[in-house]
Amino acid sequence: MNERIQKYLSHAGISSRREAEKLIQEGRVAVNGKRVETLGMKIDPEKDKVKVDNKLVSLTRKIYILLHKPKQYITSLHDPQGRPVIMDLLPELGTKVFPVGRLDYDAEGLILLTNDGDLAQKLQHPKYRIPRTYLVKVKGIPDPKDLTPLTKGIKLEDGFTLPATVKKMKDGKNNSWIEITVREGRNRLIKRMFAKIGFPVLKLIRTEFAGLKVRGLPLGHFCFLNHSEVTRLISISLYPQISHQSKKVEPTSYI
Repeated sequence: MNERIQKYLSHAGISSRREAEKLIQEGRVAVNGKRVETLGMKIDPEKDKVKVDNKLVSLTRKIYILLHKPKQYITSLHDPQGRPVIMDLLPELGTKVFPVGRLDYDAEGLILLTNDGDLAQKLQHPKYRIPRTYLVKVKGIPDPKDLTPLTKGIKLEDGFTLPATVKKMKDGKNNSWIEITVREGRNRLIKRMFAKIGFPVLKLIRTEFAGLKVRGLPLGHFCFLNHSEVTRLISISLYPQISHQSKKVEPTSYI
C-alpha cells in the first residue's frame, strides 16, 4: 500500500512528519536515486528505496521507553553547550528515539521516548489534552484562594491556560508542596503559572504522563513499556476523550 513519504520516514523512526518535511525541503531525501521535491509524494514501502543523507532507510520495530529523568539533564538528543542529555542515560538501541515533550534542565520526572513519530506527534498535540501531573515545591504557603485561579485558567503571555486540577500536599515552614495536573504542554508552563500567582517554583517533578506513572522507577533508570501500556497510549491518540479518564498505568521491565 502506498503512503506519503513523510509518514514512511516517521514510521521508520527517522523523524516526526513535520521534521521529515524539513528534510525534504533541504534536499536530503531521495527515492530510487532521485531527490524528492514534492512533500506529498507517495511511495510503495515494499518496492521503493528511500535514502536520507544517502543512507538507506528501512522500517524498524517501534520502541516505547519510560525514563525517570534526573535534574541537570537536557531533554534533547544533543546539547551545543556540552551538558548531559537524556540520551546519555540510554544504551545503544539500534534506532533513534525522540522525547515526547520536554522537561526543564532543573526538573526531574517522567519522560516518554519513542521512534513512533505519529504517536509522539499526537500525544503532544493540544487537541488531545493529554494529562500531565507534577509535584511542585513553591516558595511561600498559598491559601486555597491563591490556587483557585489555576483551576479556572489564568492569562499568560502566550494566552490563557486550560483549567488545572490542583491539590495542596504539604506545608513546610516557608514553602509548600502542591500537586497539579495540566492538559497542555507549553514551554515552562508550570513555572509560569505559579509565578503568575506569586509563588515561584523551587522544585519541579513530573510524576505522570497520559496515565503512565514514574513510581517505582529509580531516578536515572528507564523501562520499556509493555503491550497493554502501548495499546492504551495508541487508544488515547485515536480517541482523545479516553485521556480524560485515564487509569494509572505502572511501568514494567526496570533497567
